[in-house]
Amino acid sequence: MAGAGLLFLVLGLGLIGWIAGRARAAAFVHGGRSNLNSLPSYHGWYLALFAVVPPLLFLIVWSGVVPALQTDMVLTAPEAAQLPADGFTRASILSEARAIAKGTQTTAFQPMADQFVPLYRAAIAHYNWIAVAATVLLVFAGGAFAFTRLKPDFRARTKVERVVMAGLLVASLIAIVTTIGIVASLIFETIRFFQAVSPIEFLFGTNWNPQTNVTPGEDNGFGAIPLFWGTVFIGAIIAMIVAIPLGLMSAVYLTQYARPGFRRWMKPILEILAGVPTVVYGYFAALTIAPALRDFAAMVGIPGASSESALAAGVVMGVMIIPFVSSMADDSIAAVPNAMRDGSLAMGSTKSETIKKVLIPAALPGVVGGVLLAVSRAIGETMIVVMAAGLTANMTANPFASVTTVTVQIVQLLTGDQEFDSPKTLAAFALGLVLFIVTLLLNLVALRVVKRYREAYE
Repeated sequence: MAGAGLLFLVLGLGLIGWIAGRARAAAFVHGGRSNLNSLPSYHGWYLALFAVVPPLLFLIVWSGVVPALQTDMVLTAPEAAQLPADGFTRASILSEARAIAKGTQTTAFQPMADQFVPLYRAAIAHYNWIAVAATVLLVFAGGAFAFTRLKPDFRARTKVERVVMAGLLVASLIAIVTTIGIVASLIFETIRFFQAVSPIEFLFGTNWNPQTNVTPGEDNGFGAIPLFWGTVFIGAIIAMIVAIPLGLMSAVYLTQYARPGFRRWMKPILEILAGVPTVVYGYFAALTIAPALRDFAAMVGIPGASSESALAAGVVMGVMIIPFVSSMADDSIAAVPNAMRDGSLAMGSTKSETIKKVLIPAALPGVVGGVLLAVSRAIGETMIVVMAAGLTANMTANPFASVTTVTVQIVQLLTGDQEFDSPKTLAAFALGLVLFIVTLLLNLVALRVVKRYREAYE
């Protein structure tokens, strides 16, 4: 029985256990009077958890152990003596035989792999039966243990809630451990990179043309200033010039001028922009916006205009992040106490004056928080820059010229046939660490600003 079949078997038996536990608790009720400490449903959940959790944990561990057990069983067969001594070739033959036996591959590139397919099928069937037997045994053992503990005064609710709390704790720890692992890997590989390349050259150099072989004391093309400038130029300048006015004005219109019926339709439509795949924005920028901007630059006589430009990527990126600015500004303006707006109007101010001099200043912390979150989203964008801004690392303020960003260079350094231990490849981790630190600081500042704003008006 495959893994999915075992999973459905466990869940089905768990459902039966829930029904049995609930029925057992209901049997404790006599004459319509209940002396149960917990509701019958909690008794059912207690029995179901004991019937489901142990076999699921077993299956998780088993899935990591069983491939090695299957291979060991195959290697004990007489046919294994024909395997070559080279470890890589041996592993390739066995891997193909396993894939064909499991049905994930139809033909073998290694001729010897075909004779090991029946052996793997027999090993897979053998250990599948062991898994089924152990799973069913654990289900009934756990269910029987829980069933014997069900009594009228049994605190089933407390037990179930403790298990749920433990599950929530494990889920939160997984997220924390994953984050720690990501940061640790970035730091470790960055240290390896800085052992070969000077941090001064990387952080303050202006020539980005990374080389595989590094010569100490010379310029090796690892100056990342052009990448930092391109990231700021596209994501924090051009995109924000587009996103901040449009996002703020749309928020003002939706909260102060739009009718309730129109607002109910318009706000979700505006937020759809955040759900459009970035590759779609990239196509739009590369096929529509970039050629139009190049033709416009050529028409007005701007030199150095390119079909891949920072302006094309920045404009489309600004449109993409409008919902980030608009939603936060919308919520911030709507949270301003009505007394401030009514007091301004009562003093004779017009609606536009009230918006400019009362509402927006009062909502400014929330607006700033939304802008910072939008900036952190923009500087981490890759696809739009790849398709519309190009791959050239330029230190230029000309928006019609081709530039690149940190994220694009990370993708370029880690794709293709690259030597992983070379400084050129390790540079991607140093760039990733810098980008991580910048976005983390922006998010911390944004959350701090938003928190202060909420405390002011709650």
